[in-house]
Amino acid sequence: ISVLVDRVQIEQVLLNLIRNALDALEEVPTERRRLALRARTENGWALALVEDSGPGIAPEVMARLFDPFFTTKINGMGMGLPISQTILDKHGGKLSVSSEVGAGTCFQVRLPLSRTAGEA
Repeated sequence: ISVLVDRVQIEQVLLNLIRNALDALEEVPTERRRLALRARTENGWALALVEDSGPGIAPEVMARLFDPFFTTKINGMGMGLPISQTILDKHGGKLSVSSEVGAGTCFQVRLPLSRTAGEA
């Protein structure tokens, strides 16, 4: 079983999510900083999770998170998440997020699994 994707584009998505998580971690004390990258398969999907122990995302920010040009960063352009979402859409995938203020954030990348030649 494999995932058929443009490797460079999916790398862009994952690096953007990791960079965002690292930025969020700057807002918490060093001893509380945690970044976890996980991957697994589930019900025909390949999942990649990027979880941080940052400050979380406020509900009013969460509502606009994927809007082009919306950013909470001083030097941000607000295009990373919209572009990531577009890339995943083109691959038949999905990008979702869960967050709790004060308890961190988890972004989940879902890509459809495909059977490679020779598999039954």
